[in-house]
Formats: sequence, C-alpha cells, structure tokens
Amino acid sequence: MGRSALIHLIRSQSRRLSSSSSSFTSGYRRSIAGTCPPSSPSVIPKVSFPETPSLHQRSWASSRANTRENDNDDDHKISIGPQDKKEDNDRSVVYYGPISSTIKKVKLLSLSTCCLSVSLGPVITFMTSPGLNVIMKGAVASTVIFLSASTTAALHWFVSPYVHKLRWQPGSDTFEVEMMTWLATFTPKTLKFSDIRYPDTQRPFVSFKADGEYYFVDAERCHNKALLARLTPPKDAHDSAFKNL
Repeated sequence: MGRSALIHLIRSQSRRLSSSSSSFTSGYRRSIAGTCPPSSPSVIPKVSFPETPSLHQRSWASSRANTRENDNDDDHKISIGPQDKKEDNDRSVVYYGPISSTIKKVKLLSLSTCCLSVSLGPVITFMTSPGLNVIMKGAVASTVIFLSASTTAALHWFVSPYVHKLRWQPGSDTFEVEMMTWLATFTPKTLKFSDIRYPDTQRPFVSFKADGEYYFVDAERCHNKALLARLTPPKDAHDSAFKNL
C-alpha cells in the first residue's frame, strides 16, 4: 500500500516537471520569433567594400608624385650641362649656354657674400677685438672687404664673355646675344657678323671679339655649324684681311 502511494507521487511530480519545461521552451521560442524579423531566403543582403585602386592606378600615381618631387628638386640644384628649355618657346634662339644657370647661381652667391662682408665685416672686427688697436682693426676690416670685392670682381671678369643665349634668323647679317651683368641680370646686345674679329688674347674661354668686347660660345653645344663657322673666324683669315689692306 505504501509502495503504490510512493509510485503515484513520483509520477505526478514527473508530469509536473515535464509540463513546466515544455511551457518554458515554447515561451523562449515565441520571444525569439518576436525579436528577430522573418528572414526571406530569396533576399541576400549586399555588403559594400571600399574600392581599392588597381596596380596600374597606383603605379601611375606614384610616378606622377615622383615626377613632381624631381621637378621641385631640380629647381634648387646646381646643374652642369645642357638644360631643358621648357619656358622659352622663341624659335629664333639657336644657342643656349649649357652652364648658364650655374653661372647665375654662383654669381648670386658671390654677390651676397660680398655684401655681407662689406656691411658686417667692420662691425664684427671692431666688436670682437676690444683690446686691439684701432689702426689694426681698420686694417683687418679693409683686408676683408678687399678680398671679398676682389673675388667677386675676378669672377665677373672670368664669366663676362659667356654667351647665355643667341638669337639669329637665317639670312640676317646681325644676331643678338644675352650677356650677364655684374648684378647677375641678363642684358641683350645686337652684333654684326662684319664686326667679328679673331680674339688675339691670352684670356681663357673666348671665341670671338666684336666691338671691343670678348664673347664665348661653346662649340660642342652649338648645333648650327654654319653659324659657328661665322662666329669663330680663323686667325689666318684675319691676318690676310689686314695684309690686303
């Protein structure tokens, strides 16, 4: 009797537990169904990713950046050799000085150091040596000024015959040259072929003489050989012309 009552109690407790677990799972499923929207198998969400440039685009962009950097660097470099004349579209220019930009930069540097020496040399000399005699201070300052001015004058004398540009129209009896002044500025001069003489001088880098002044043209960079022949007369022809007179 007691055994049957115990079995009946266990069965009732097991039924109660199974009913509570089924109700819990059904409520959990209803809550999930309410929070999550129904998914349709035919609709696939699209995910957009940022477009990456191709290998050709990246190489082109890098080459353009390197070209711009090289162009900016070339403006500040001292170059020796023929330069690209991108800014000058004058077709009458038949000759460019290959080291024109180098000469201008060196001349500007020389002028700046000369101005600094003349203006600051005496001040520094008199301020840094308080125990030195005034006559010695004046002598030192004068020496500094003289050396700076003499080197600038020597540089101008050395590069003054250099022709930076030469303009000439075929068939014309005159031509125009661009020379550099002592202030590193360019000035044009018009010359005649009939005034060209052989440069009878020991001065270096001189090609011809005209109107009492010397001029130098780089023969290797002058591609017009007919013009070069007229600019560089031989010494024998000059002597024979005087003999005929």
